[in-house]
Amino acid sequence: MQQDKHPDYHAVVFRDRAAGYAFLTRSTATSDQTIEWDDGATYPVVDVEISSESHPFYTGKARTVDSEGRVAAFERRYGGGTGEAG
Repeated sequence: MQQDKHPDYHAVVFRDRAAGYAFLTRSTATSDQTIEWDDGATYPVVDVEISSESHPFYTGKARTVDSEGRVAAFERRYGGGTGEAG
């Protein structure tokens, strides 16, 4: 008899403590901790460091690099690139 090669795929709560956000999904992840969800059932909970609620790209708080501003700051600091070789 062939053994089942697929991992156990079950309901799991992923919790982003930094953002105070949790979501229920299905995963093969396991945990010894459990949490009671809104539906009254108890599910394993996996704590994550970052999720879509706390990631700067998804929250719109990502920093953009102003390359033109950096060039201007460099020229102010080290001279204005006249192109003359001495």
